[in-house]
Amino acid sequence: MNLLTKDHGYEPDMLEVRISELLVATPEGADALISDVVPDVLRLLREHLKMDVVFVSEFVDNRRVFRRVETGTRKRPIEVGQSDPLEESFCQRVIDGRLPRMVANAAAHALSADLPATPFPVGAHLSTPIILNDGRVYGTLCCFSYAPNDELTKRDLKKLEMSAQLAARRIDQQNAREAEKAMANWSLEPREELAPWR
Repeated sequence: MNLLTKDHGYEPDMLEVRISELLVATPEGADALISDVVPDVLRLLREHLKMDVVFVSEFVDNRRVFRRVETGTRKRPIEVGQSDPLEESFCQRVIDGRLPRMVANAAAHALSADLPATPFPVGAHLSTPIILNDGRVYGTLCCFSYAPNDELTKRDLKKLEMSAQLAARRIDQQNAREAEKAMANWSLEPREELAPWR
């Protein structure tokens, strides 16, 4: 039985099947596959949710840094590597609960007066945290459209959340590889110059 059908009680669509397959893949066989399909998953998300921009951000030193950006066009309102103060972002407001994860019309939202100014229009907005195995929030997976979108559903948000789980899994695997490399040169044997008792 498919993970999605069992957990959510409905038949999964193409995007959900793709994400589900990646989530249940074993780490040994999935690494190259996950690396290859992350841009594809972001593109599928953008197209399926009818959004203009999808991005992965990382929180670093109280800043939001854009790590992956998918727009489907050459014109990008944000670029990979660009950053801004975390407190002045929609992402921070979603993380701390000041803004819901799904907003169909940002301008008409009850908290619209408190939303940070952006150099581009934000109509609809979906955002979810990327939570690593140790419980830390890496950043967020977000998407937005320039115009409002009243057709967004909780199922659309679930697709974004599943994609964030995929991103977290990939980041955890990368962190584990880096830690393994760093520990490869460690030794519990005392170096000669540090063992004067010999």
